[in-house]
Amino acid sequence: MPAPHSDHPANPPANLPANLPANLPALILAAGRGARMRPLTDTCPKPLLPVAGRPMIEWHLLALAAAGVRQVVINTAWLEDRFPATLGDGRRFGLAIHYSHEGRDHGGALETAGAIAKALPLLGPCFWLVSGDIVAPGFGFDAAAAQRFADGSDDAHLWLVPNPDFHAAGDFALDGHRVRRPPAGQLRPLTYANLALVRHSLVAGIRAGQHAPLGPCLFASAAAGRLGGELLAGAWHNLGTPAQLAQVQAEVQAEVLAGIYAGMQAGAGAGMRAGALGGVPRPG
Repeated sequence: MPAPHSDHPANPPANLPANLPANLPALILAAGRGARMRPLTDTCPKPLLPVAGRPMIEWHLLALAAAGVRQVVINTAWLEDRFPATLGDGRRFGLAIHYSHEGRDHGGALETAGAIAKALPLLGPCFWLVSGDIVAPGFGFDAAAAQRFADGSDDAHLWLVPNPDFHAAGDFALDGHRVRRPPAGQLRPLTYANLALVRHSLVAGIRAGQHAPLGPCLFASAAAGRLGGELLAGAWHNLGTPAQLAQVQAEVQAEVLAGIYAGMQAGAGAGMRAGALGGVPRPG
C-alpha cells in the first residue's frame, strides 16, 4: 500500500512558549523490514502506515516539535526513499529532519545499536531515542528531563511498561529510578517501551556501519550501574502485526477525540511530563 499523506495539516508548533527550554535532538528508528506486519509492509514502511489519519511516525514528529526539539534524525533501510518523499525535510512540522540511510550505505538495517553508532555525527553526545512503530500519545519528550539527563552521567534513561502479553518474560526491574537486569530465572516485570534518553557512551564499543543490537549495550550499562529509568505513564501501543494495528486504530482515534493529542496538533505541547529523571526493541 502507498505511504499515506495526512488527512489534515501538520500544524507545526508556531506558538511555543518563549521560555520553553532548549531540547535535545532525537533519533527515530524506522529502518526495520516489519516482517510481522506483512503484507502491509510489502509496499509501505511500517512507520508510514496510517494511525488515526496520519502516518504513525508523524505523531512522534508532532510531539517532538511541541516539546521544543528542532533536530530529528530518522534511520532508514527498507523502502527508505519513501520517508523523505512523505515527510520531506521536516519544515512543515517545525523541525529539521535528517536521514541516516542504512540501506543505501550498508545494504540493509544495522539493528538498533548499529543505527545509533552510524547516526552519532548527526546527533551529538545526548539525544532522545524512540521507535517509529510505537504510539505513546501522552509522552511529552520533556526538555527539563532531557537537560537533567545531559547534566548526569548515565548511559541511558529508559521508560518502561509492565510486561505486555507479547513479551511476558520482560527485560528489566526498577529499584527506585535505577534499572537492573535480574538474572535468568528471576522475575523481570518490566519491558523497555522503546522510549529513552541516550548518551553516546551507550554504544562506545560499536563502530559506524557495524550490525549490533541494543540489548547487550543496555544490559552492560545496567550491570555497571549506569542505567536509569522510570515507568511510562499513559497509553502505549506497540504495533507489530496487522491485527495490532487494526485494534489500536479505534483506541488512538478515541484518544485524539479525548484531547490527549490536542496540544501536539495545536503546537502548545501536550501530555505526560517525565516525572523522575528527575526500549529492548521487539523484532521487526
